Amino acid sequence: MELADRFEAHRPRLRTIAYRILGSPSEVEDAVQETWLRLGRVDADEVENLGAWLTTVVSRVCLNMLRARESRREDLAGHDLPEQSQVPAATGDPEQEALLADSVGHALLVVLDKLGPAERVAFVLHDMFAVPFDEIAPIVDRSAVTTKKLASRARHKVKGTPAVSGAELARQRHVIETFLAASRAGDIDAVLTVLAPDVVRRADRAAMGEGRATEVRGARTVAEEIVVFGRNSRFAEPALVDGGVGIVVAPGGRLRLVLTVTIEAGKITGYELVADPARLRKLELAVLEG
Repeated sequence: MELADRFEAHRPRLRTIAYRILGSPSEVEDAVQETWLRLGRVDADEVENLGAWLTTVVSRVCLNMLRARESRREDLAGHDLPEQSQVPAATGDPEQEALLADSVGHALLVVLDKLGPAERVAFVLHDMFAVPFDEIAPIVDRSAVTTKKLASRARHKVKGTPAVSGAELARQRHVIETFLAASRAGDIDAVLTVLAPDVVRRADRAAMGEGRATEVRGARTVAEEIVVFGRNSRFAEPALVDGGVGIVVAPGGRLRLVLTVTIEAGKITGYELVADPARLRKLELAVLEG
């Protein structure tokens, strides 16, 4: 088999690894192309395990790209930051971008973006692709023991610390999932089943824009608004927000909006739309398991 054909056989896995590490479709293609170029500089016949070699190389390339991204963020510190995510936008096929994000989970991509470069690489390679720590260690330039600690720290950040019991977390999640399903279906009656009669919707100005109320009261009024929001709710997923169940809206894994939700006796009594970048950065976000 020609070298190009052998590489193409590994391309889907390389793209999957790169996307989970980088979270940016446009950067994924750059990382995979660079991996191909590096393969052309070695004698492939002397590579005993091509799959492992390519995994190592693409991971190193992605790590360098993450570090460059981190450096740009540090350079911007103290200056006005862009309103949108600092992750570079994709320039390819929007449908393909959506499929990539759906395959990982929008909420997970948001949380992964909060990890340090070495943490992210260690976590993705070990927890998602079962790469042993002794193989990850040279990639992140750490010992195997330190690499294991990196992955453990990242895992803790990804899972977060719930502020309520497991049983209560499950009940809250059920309410949120019912809420989202009804929103996506545009079913006002179904939305009303999870809203308290005196529910209050609040929002910061960045979430609503000029001319729209930052506070709305009453189940019927809120439900009618939710159905309109439902048109964009395909990008919404339950997530752990400051220890409780909330919602993140993250097209392509780029955070746009967070809903902090208050639930009492199985009903949503209130929620707030948070879109202000400074406020978003202060929220503790994690992935809901299960």
